[in-house]
Amino acid sequence: MTQLVPFTSADTARFADTLDQAVADGATPGGVIALGTLGEPPRFLKAGRVADELGDTAPGPDTVYDIASLTKVVATWPLVCQAFDTEILVRSAPVRDFLPAIEGPASSGDATIEQLLTHTAGLKASTRLDRYRGTETPLHELLCREGLEAEPGTHRYINRGYILLGLALAHAHRRPLDELGRALWDDLGMSGTTYGPVARTPQVAPTEQRIPGAPRIWGQAHDDNAALLGGVAGHAGVFSTARDLARYAEYLIDPASRLHGWLRTSMLPFAPIETGLDRGLSWIVAPGGVAYHHGFTGTSLYLNPAAGRYLAILTNAVYHGEARKKIAPLRALALKTITAT
Repeated sequence: MTQLVPFTSADTARFADTLDQAVADGATPGGVIALGTLGEPPRFLKAGRVADELGDTAPGPDTVYDIASLTKVVATWPLVCQAFDTEILVRSAPVRDFLPAIEGPASSGDATIEQLLTHTAGLKASTRLDRYRGTETPLHELLCREGLEAEPGTHRYINRGYILLGLALAHAHRRPLDELGRALWDDLGMSGTTYGPVARTPQVAPTEQRIPGAPRIWGQAHDDNAALLGGVAGHAGVFSTARDLARYAEYLIDPASRLHGWLRTSMLPFAPIETGLDRGLSWIVAPGGVAYHHGFTGTSLYLNPAAGRYLAILTNAVYHGEARKKIAPLRALALKTITAT
């Protein structure tokens, strides 16, 4: 049962101050926070600028950010849940059942859809698709034939499982993954959400400059493996806005929505990550009835369905290097605040 717990004016002030401080400290050029409760218009907090290259252009609710691993819960997870409902995918079945036929042993292909969703398949941790260059063997077969690195059942955050899920979704539906995503987002009114590449405009936040003097990554997937797949993958590659993530978050926490039941199911603890945190289906599950996920570029999405509240953080903190440490105070405040009731 949902009992709305709106964010207070003090909550909003703390978020504004912490986002301002992150910009002042050089953690990110700028960013946008969307926060709200079910049935109420979202509030948007913004700070800084989109990027140095764009002068004083300020970010806003419709600024497009590379959401990196939020792709897992904004694209792959909802598409997999829909496929469960229509029995296009089966939660307990091996992923190889939903890919083009592979002859002979394929230990990674024996991982179940559930194990891939929960990062418990024991797959090889390092994912370097560039090492597969020069081979005519299909990607799904190369990935499936890789040996396991751990006993299935132990949690290890791994991208290749979601790459396989993306390939399985496309093959099972006989439609490209980006088309499946577009249909999902159009249905939810998320017009600013898409797989890349996207145009290099002042509305799009650049990410990292990896080589001095070379062009900054801008409108292309920051994740190397997603970029090698043309920007369309199950683990990364989606671009979105604060307005769209607020719309998506409110949809998920709405008891009347088609995905709300799956959100509740996905928040059941499946495998421990560390003390106080568990992995559900895709989402990280925290005490207080909270589900959340991060993106490497400096993005996060938090849900508290029982309290009817949500929060999204969009930054391009990877602009200055590793985002995780730079915006840690902002993420810590988000988790603490979304949990408070």
